[in-house]
Amino acid sequence: MNMEYEEFNSIEDIFLYMACIAQPMKSVLPINSYKGYICSIIPLGHSENETYLMVYTKGELETGILEFDVNTKAYKKVESIERSDKTYFVIMKPKRNTIADAAIEKL
Repeated sequence: MNMEYEEFNSIEDIFLYMACIAQPMKSVLPINSYKGYICSIIPLGHSENETYLMVYTKGELETGILEFDVNTKAYKKVESIERSDKTYFVIMKPKRNTIADAAIEKL
């Protein structure tokens, strides 16, 4: 397994990046809050030697749904996904994530 990394200075920058690479019309994206990192691990190819991109910053987030406004780079916790002009992130705290563990070890 190969790991590539893209480190950001803030949570808002991670959300902006993820909103920009999302497939059109996909407004809900998963983000992990894991072992002191806020990250998303993105597969970059479909081969025997899989390569992943870990997009991350240091920090913690509570689990739940966050609504993100690309124009203002602001986010807030919400109870439901309601607006098509916003991007939503589902924050998860996995008990164990072996790909993230391997990526964190190599940092």
